[in-house]
Amino acid sequence: MIDIQNVSLLDLLPPNLKHDPKVAAAAQAIQDELQQTTLAISKLSIFDRLNTLNDAEADELAWQLHVDFYDATLPIEQKRALVKNAIRFHRRKGTPAAVEELVAILFGTGQVEEWWEYGGEPGYFRVRTSDPSATSERAKEFVQAVDSIKRLSAWLEAVILEETIEMNDMYYGGALHVGDFITI
Repeated sequence: MIDIQNVSLLDLLPPNLKHDPKVAAAAQAIQDELQQTTLAISKLSIFDRLNTLNDAEADELAWQLHVDFYDATLPIEQKRALVKNAIRFHRRKGTPAAVEELVAILFGTGQVEEWWEYGGEPGYFRVRTSDPSATSERAKEFVQAVDSIKRLSAWLEAVILEETIEMNDMYYGGALHVGDFITI
């Protein structure tokens, strides 16, 4: 298969024209211009290079795609992830899965529990996360992020911060005794 980025115009010529010195010289003369044009084409589609956006491009694209929760002070990787998922967020807006994805992008991990899953009041939900950065300092940002993507009839009841600690030297055991009492 021919790679358009690395192909030479001389390679595309039929064998009878390759050996003609005038045609070969003409092909070689315009080769550099064709390669520059090929490189410029790859820069036209911004969606082909979402992983390489700079801050200004990510900010502009977020505005164009109406990313609901977007902060220009976010790290570039989070900006890129929000822009990449903007269309999918709009399609799935109002679902617990969309809330989970947004929380995962901004805060590492997140799981939505609906009211019937934990015995809460109808219409409420809570978010569980194990990301230590979801602290009270970032609480406003966290609530804004969730409010931008949740359904309007649902209310965030709580954010549960779970912490797991690996304990290498912890042992546990158990015993079971089965027997009958006989009275004489």
